[in-house]
Amino acid sequence: MKSPVVKRSIVVAGHKTSVSLEEAFWNGMKEISGLREMTLSELVGEIDSNRQQGNLSSAIRLFVLDYFRTRALAAASDSKSPHS
Repeated sequence: MKSPVVKRSIVVAGHKTSVSLEEAFWNGMKEISGLREMTLSELVGEIDSNRQQGNLSSAIRLFVLDYFRTRALAAASDSKSPHS
């Protein structure tokens, strides 16, 4: 049985590294980088420089989760607020 986790190579701050991510997290990163008008390498570099602990793959998963969770909460909040 094939694992849903795929290992990918990426250049971060001029250094080649690899991350192991599920397709959903990789697609989430691509969406976020597009919305922020930055490359995947730039986004991963930002995530890498801001991580407190753990490995890069875990930091990416947490970043993507937090990004979409924040968007979902904002959307839920907007739908509950009264419209003028």
